[in-house]
Amino acid sequence: MRLRPCIDIHDGKVKQIVGGSLDDKSGADTNYVSEYGASYYGRLYKRFNLSGGHIILLNKAGTSQYLEDIRAASEAMSEYPGGFMIGGGVTADNAEEYIKLGASHVIVTSYVFRDGKIDYDRLSALVDLVGKKHLVLDLSCRKKIDEDGNSAYYIVTDRWQKYTDTELNLDTLEMLKSYADEYLIHAVDVEGKKAGIDKELISILGSWDSDVPVTYAGGVSSFEDLDAIKELGKGRVDVTIGSALSIFGGNLDLNEVLEYLK
Repeated sequence: MRLRPCIDIHDGKVKQIVGGSLDDKSGADTNYVSEYGASYYGRLYKRFNLSGGHIILLNKAGTSQYLEDIRAASEAMSEYPGGFMIGGGVTADNAEEYIKLGASHVIVTSYVFRDGKIDYDRLSALVDLVGKKHLVLDLSCRKKIDEDGNSAYYIVTDRWQKYTDTELNLDTLEMLKSYADEYLIHAVDVEGKKAGIDKELISILGSWDSDVPVTYAGGVSSFEDLDAIKELGKGRVDVTIGSALSIFGGNLDLNEVLEYLK
């Protein structure tokens, strides 16, 4: 299990927000706004040799704020070329540009889930453009309960506000693996709350035996959570820690986490 670093950018600033709270009108519930720019975190992660991190652009594509997010992201990537994946507003029109800016991969969700369904034409087009080796599918999900009281995890799009009709399960992971080099999966219901991880979701991810890397994000608040991810994920699931890390105002020291995960 590896620690995958993160930089979440909103209005051009490095922030940590509560998952599922972001919308275009009222913004987001914010846990932390960094006094440092994204370039600082690029240098930091490079110094620790933490590769495979992700930069998420949180503003809506096409806005002036989104352009500020891109500017900040490019500063981080210039400090650590090839050290980051980038997601948020990625389409076939801009995916190649992000790779040219220094991203190792582009991360996509909303573009390939149109009207709540997987658009395989768009997905194939992205693979043709940047290659499977540069594509990460973000399968972030929320639990949904049907009228009979049965619950399941469904992939969500548009800054985690809209449910798709695609359940996050072993069949979906297997079905999409030919298109993706990795999966990134936020447990949206616990993301940013520092109140514990989604053990049920991690168990699903850990039961999938594949060579496709999977990174879990959401709710990590203690070393006990890390132990649970290692156990339930069967060593197959990497982890991202946001709001709980000391570098984002939390109580988990980055050096101690890295030592713990050795």
